Amino acid sequence: MTTIDKLKWRYATKKFDSTKILTEDKLNILKQAFNLTATSYGLQTISLVVVEDEAIRADLVEYSYHQKQVLEASHLLVICIQDDILAQDVDEHFDNVKDIRSTPETVLEPYRKDLKQMIQNMTISERQEWSTKQAYIALGNLMTVCAIENIDSCPMEGFSPADYDSVLNLKDKNLKSVLLLPVGYRADDDMFADFKKVRKQVNKAVIEM
Repeated sequence: MTTIDKLKWRYATKKFDSTKILTEDKLNILKQAFNLTATSYGLQTISLVVVEDEAIRADLVEYSYHQKQVLEASHLLVICIQDDILAQDVDEHFDNVKDIRSTPETVLEPYRKDLKQMIQNMTISERQEWSTKQAYIALGNLMTVCAIENIDSCPMEGFSPADYDSVLNLKDKNLKSVLLLPVGYRADDDMFADFKKVRKQVNKAVIEM
């Protein structure tokens, strides 16, 4: 299939085949795709929690408005943001740049200082909102990679973040859950798989100048 064919094949899977499990190779592709997602300044203030344990996922169904995809999928991907962004995060990023690219500190220092100042000028709420916007970029990236790899997925906003944070002990990791993506393989009897996509005509969605 072409890239467009694969995107047409993709849909928000309502029923997964719980007997079909992602291979380690497929799972590793999704982990790397998440890590390669573009983030503002390359700061990566988002994290991915991969939940395979069925008992944990069974507990999370209640906090997902009883959407069974959370349990029936092969794995549940939980996209999280940092509870807060610290000066230490900026230092770790630029130290990483220095190590990987051998960039002199004299070049990095002005950027390091400006980014710390920008973050300091934000409220915690603004910093969290900034990270959440990047979480959506990661979600879109993962959904596209899933389609390319013939992995089914179902993006979810409908869940109780506070309860997820509690069950997964995310507060101890300075994280807050913001988005879900169950991944796996569609069930043969998921009627939604055969529904035609409903979209605007391209010339009505895209404006050319």
